[in-house]
Amino acid sequence: MFSFFKAILQTLKVFILFTGCTVLFYYGIMWVTEEYQNYHRYDEPEGTAVKVSNAVDQQSSSLFNRLVLFYLNGE
Repeated sequence: MFSFFKAILQTLKVFILFTGCTVLFYYGIMWVTEEYQNYHRYDEPEGTAVKVSNAVDQQSSSLFNRLVLFYLNGE
């Protein structure tokens, strides 16, 4: 009878540990999500940023030229 209660106690300890780690992981993920949700990646850069280039003029490009550019650059 004593080993039965000991087994239940060990099972309860494992369950509590698993539940605590799951809750900790959940709130950690929620904290990271909250931290990066307000991070504006697509804002205009500040300072002396320079636009690099425009590979193809959008008005004068044909379908063939765009296809060749895709195969050459993978874009």
